[in-house]
Amino acid sequence: MTTLGTGLVRARRWLHGHPLALDGALATAVLAAMLCASFAEPNPGHGPIFGVRTPEPLSVLLMVLGAAALVLRRRNPMAVLAVTGVLSALEFLLMDPPAPVVMSSVIALFTVAASTDRPTTWRVGLLTMVVLTVAAMAVGSAPWYGQENVGVLAWTGLAGAAGDAVRSRRAFVDAIRERAERAERTREEEARRRVAEERLRIARDLHDVVAHHIALVNVQAGVAAHVMDKRPDQAKEALAHVREASRCALNELRSTVGLLRQSGDPEAPTEPAPGLAVLGELVGTFRNAGLPVVVACTDRDSPLPAAVDLAAYRIIQEALTNVRKHAGADAEAEVSVVRVGATAEITVLDNGRGAGTGRADGHDDDDGGGGRHGLIGMRERVTALGGTLTAGPRYGGGFRVHAILPVMSRTAEPERPATAERTGGRA
Repeated sequence: MTTLGTGLVRARRWLHGHPLALDGALATAVLAAMLCASFAEPNPGHGPIFGVRTPEPLSVLLMVLGAAALVLRRRNPMAVLAVTGVLSALEFLLMDPPAPVVMSSVIALFTVAASTDRPTTWRVGLLTMVVLTVAAMAVGSAPWYGQENVGVLAWTGLAGAAGDAVRSRRAFVDAIRERAERAERTREEEARRRVAEERLRIARDLHDVVAHHIALVNVQAGVAAHVMDKRPDQAKEALAHVREASRCALNELRSTVGLLRQSGDPEAPTEPAPGLAVLGELVGTFRNAGLPVVVACTDRDSPLPAAVDLAAYRIIQEALTNVRKHAGADAEAEVSVVRVGATAEITVLDNGRGAGTGRADGHDDDDGGGGRHGLIGMRERVTALGGTLTAGPRYGGGFRVHAILPVMSRTAEPERPATAERTGGRA
């Protein structure tokens, strides 16, 4: 059974690849059927009787021409229908009893209905039915209501209906296939987009972590080298800060890179992402590095959504890192987080002059490579949440980073006045 099924599948594929051969085989089969039917004499009540009559040479010629025309039915179905219709009408007009040349017209009408639209099928089908039925009823010795004449009407109508049904099913299958292909393309595009977004997010996190902690390590290592000989206690304290900053950097890198693990890999990170809840620890690292920071927050009892909380933390981290790197040794910074209606506003200010950067703003976030990845990363984070970010020099000196992040409104929480709470002072 398996061998037979495989052979049928191969034969079907070959026939689909060679439509002319398929049409030739169909024409041969139709010719054989017409020849067999031309030797039969209808016998009402007992079925046809074979061998009673013999077809005329002209009828045989018309049958051969009608079958031969079917070979070209795919290339020009209308012309084939016209040729077979004329041959069938000639057979009805010239021969009595006529040979079944009308079989070729039935196949041609089916082809037209299967390959054209429905209005064309209706017009052409009705015209073919009327012409052939009238030709069959108008001549011949049989009465106009004879079963042969009614059969012409029935078979031509059936051919048009069957062809239209086949066309409709093909259109339905093609539409389903097209929708499936479009859905597959959409899934692939969505997967690629999600992968690109995830890679960009991980790249932003890595940049924020490395830029922040390495900047602190660089500052504290410089302090330790400067006071190593004269004030070893201060050097030890600076080295302790270096060790703490390095440990924090490794922990955050481990958490970020851990996102790339497979779901079944062991030791997957379970620590929550950083947020404003640990803002005091973040500010403390900068104060230890010699940067005075003042922090003002509102609504500390109303936590932000996770995505907004992480974005606010990273914006403050990157902005303070830029202050420490570019604003100069005597710079001071101010951080404020304010809830205003359905938004959260994060502002980081400094009064630095950009010493040693050679730039007016001192906050181009060069990173040693001529890029602006810090400001770009902040802007990407804010844009992803549907917020806005402005960053630029302040009038009179210094730099200002201001981000507005949308927050889902909590209707269940009562409104409270936004009174700022000072959580830190100048170090």
